[in-house]
Amino acid sequence: MKAIIKTSKGDMKVEFYTEDAPNTVANFVKLAKEGYYDGLKWHRVLPDFVIQGGCPNTREGESGMPGTGGPGYQIDCELNGGNQFHERGVLSMAHAGPNTGGSQFFVCHSRSNTSHLDGAHTCFGKVTEGLEVIDEISEGDGIEEIRIL
Repeated sequence: MKAIIKTSKGDMKVEFYTEDAPNTVANFVKLAKEGYYDGLKWHRVLPDFVIQGGCPNTREGESGMPGTGGPGYQIDCELNGGNQFHERGVLSMAHAGPNTGGSQFFVCHSRSNTSHLDGAHTCFGKVTEGLEVIDEISEGDGIEEIRIL
């Protein structure tokens, strides 16, 4: 399964790890198909580390603190499948502790500063085209749409 993450800085094509993190992929796909991510912002950008988005508090008109929101439920981590290595272009679930993920996700800039996340956050896909967009994203840039292919 694949998707296109359309951002204000360009498009990233993603291939999901459906065999390695099936529940995480299913959750992300469900939210994307519902339009949950459309119009959100990248609220956390740390150079040579990650870009993070998926918080509903970044939607225009919302008053909650960016980085603290979610879909109203939590999902379990899936850490035992293959492809659980945080390297450039990998999509992974953000959370506030084990089994507390929901909608927030991040995309890794590089392996050098993200390897410590292995075994703690669920990797569920990877950018296969548009890697350069990761480097262009700044805090506050938009997620225009996530389209499942």
